[in-house]
Amino acid sequence: MLASLAFCPLPQGLARLLRARPRWSLSPTTHGTAAAVAEGAGAARLVLAAGGRGGLALPPHAGLSWRPAAGRERLRGPGRDVLMAGPLPGDTGPAPGGSPLVNGPGLKGTSTDRPRLPAPRLAPLQTPRPLVTGLASPVPATSSSLMASLREPTPRPSGAEQHCCHAGHPGRRQSGAGSCSPGAGLPVLIAALAYCYLRDRLSKEDALLEAARINNVSEVNRLLEEGADVNTRHRLGWTALMVAAISRNSSVVKALLKANADPNLGDDFSSVYEIAKEKGLHSLEVLVTREDDFNNRLNIRANFKGCTALHYAVLADDYLTVKLLLDAGANPLQKNEMGHTPLDYAREGEVMNLLRASEAKFQEELRRREVEERRRFPLEQRLKEHIIGQENAIATVGAAIRRKENGWYDEEHPLVFLFLGSSGIGKTELAKQTAKYIHKDIKKGFIRLDMSEFQERHEVAKFIGSPPGYVGHEEGGQLTKKLRQCPNAVVLFDEVDKAHPDVLTIMLQLFDEGRLTDGKGKTIDCKDAIFIMTSNVASEEIAQHALQLRQEAMEMSKKRIAENLEDVQITDKITISKQFKEKVIRPILKAHFRRDEFLGRINEIVYFLPFCHSELIQLVNKELNFWAKKAKARHNITLQWDREVMDVLADGYNLHYGARSIKHEVERRVVNQLAAAYEQDLLPQGCTLRIIVEDSDKQLLKATEGSSPSTEKSKVPTLRLEIVEKDRKARKLEIQAPLNPKNITYFL
Repeated sequence: MLASLAFCPLPQGLARLLRARPRWSLSPTTHGTAAAVAEGAGAARLVLAAGGRGGLALPPHAGLSWRPAAGRERLRGPGRDVLMAGPLPGDTGPAPGGSPLVNGPGLKGTSTDRPRLPAPRLAPLQTPRPLVTGLASPVPATSSSLMASLREPTPRPSGAEQHCCHAGHPGRRQSGAGSCSPGAGLPVLIAALAYCYLRDRLSKEDALLEAARINNVSEVNRLLEEGADVNTRHRLGWTALMVAAISRNSSVVKALLKANADPNLGDDFSSVYEIAKEKGLHSLEVLVTREDDFNNRLNIRANFKGCTALHYAVLADDYLTVKLLLDAGANPLQKNEMGHTPLDYAREGEVMNLLRASEAKFQEELRRREVEERRRFPLEQRLKEHIIGQENAIATVGAAIRRKENGWYDEEHPLVFLFLGSSGIGKTELAKQTAKYIHKDIKKGFIRLDMSEFQERHEVAKFIGSPPGYVGHEEGGQLTKKLRQCPNAVVLFDEVDKAHPDVLTIMLQLFDEGRLTDGKGKTIDCKDAIFIMTSNVASEEIAQHALQLRQEAMEMSKKRIAENLEDVQITDKITISKQFKEKVIRPILKAHFRRDEFLGRINEIVYFLPFCHSELIQLVNKELNFWAKKAKARHNITLQWDREVMDVLADGYNLHYGARSIKHEVERRVVNQLAAAYEQDLLPQGCTLRIIVEDSDKQLLKATEGSSPSTEKSKVPTLRLEIVEKDRKARKLEIQAPLNPKNITYFL
């Protein structure tokens, strides 16, 4: 846009700057009228040196004015950046080899590195000229309406830099009194920047960030009263509280905390180059923005992601701000992405002493809260909210975690579990929920390795890393690299029975001593970690034994109290007998893993049993609710069903596939109908659908021993959809079969 508004050739220095730095910005402040200056975002400084009665006329609504400053003229307006042209007073000439882009905001160049442009001569104007017609920006009709001339004693440029534009006639060269002199395009650039600001004024949140930076407490309070979000973020990731903390503005910090600013929010800004790559910006623009809008004393190559306001207050070595943040509940133990707490950045002195005392106090308070929370809401209840059935497995895992949390465990050995059971029965989900409970929502706290990827002997190197001299040595192993980041993680070895025996040898050291040596020879101490292995070994025997126990319990309960529901539900809580574990399960495990020492290092072998009927009903209801929410959110359709529908869908349970078989049954018999009806335009917007059960006569293929298969007619329950009208009358949907449109399809 700026290039199209240039009416005359730009000075060579300015043209060079624009080529190196194509994007210019106007960053307004919260001072109100004429409280800041307009500045180009380039690194080189351009100074407008005024001679005599220098002046500039712009439309009144642009909000810009001239104001002398230390012997030079600067353009003042609603932005705080400065766009200047010409040399600084007293400058002589560029040093040999001086870079034109080293003396901008935040770049540590010398005065000899500053680009030298010839001083322009400004002629005062009394009134602004009319705006250019046909352009969206409030730019004067000609360059002479802003400034009489800008003279530059340089050879006349050629090519693209000779391009001139007259109002509404791009590309036409001017002549005579109306022609443009070299360098007269600079005022147009200034006007374009002013228009950019007028077109996109500051929001309250942006103004709050700037007010926090310049320590304007009254403006901060005014903006908060007007509804500005106290936890708003700059477009590059930081909050107003972080700006105030790094700027040592304790009064602003106090005002923001009083308005309920969150002191534990982490910075989304990582480093200049990473943010530039992530947001598609020039790294120099990110650098200038970071130093202008945040702070110019920080290392541009350091990673600040995850740093809280307390981290920045410690970096600024501001005792008062640190105390205010700690009193407001800031977590002194919170780590940034690099794994550092605020104490790691503290200098020797009162700030460090305050942090040490606060850490001890915070740890004690945190421990007290966790104990109270565990007492009121035990782990078993939390796990039960996400896992259907498997009460014995939940109780076993919960008891072991409780021992560890309360200090009743062996600190020299990690906890090791082996989850046994068929597929789709909740083994992986229990491991995930255990990690979520221990590490909250920290992603690094859960490590999952698919052991089917380690079936070959040479793939062991991926586990701990390649030895020196081999490919991939510098990358490290999948397990060791992640354990180094989080030594107390919950590690899931999924389908461990598929791993190569050499992998099991490595796991022996891991389970026994709680340490692991990687390919580089470095040892990782992980005695505080929790290791969970899952396996389908002996799943068939466990399932058959569980079904037998459940059937025996059902018959016994029926004999004692006929049709007593409460007594029948006791059959859902069966347990595997010790005799079955020793005589059936252990020989199978020993035959597969071939090592007694490996099995001996497992703290708990957890058995997952097939679902009973009441648990299947819960699974069906959960799956139907999932699709009902999607139908409402995507198509504004309300879905209804009753217990009979759930009983029919529960019959689709397959012992070998667990909960996945219920998911597939709902998709096959319900979701397929919804998709077909929607495609045939049978579902009006905002309608209510009810799933019903119908008995239909179907020819079923029946196989008998010793004879060929035969067909017989039988009543088969089918699921149908009906629309509930406003008068509560129901109308069945006639969904056509895709292969034979004349027939009505049934989803069996």
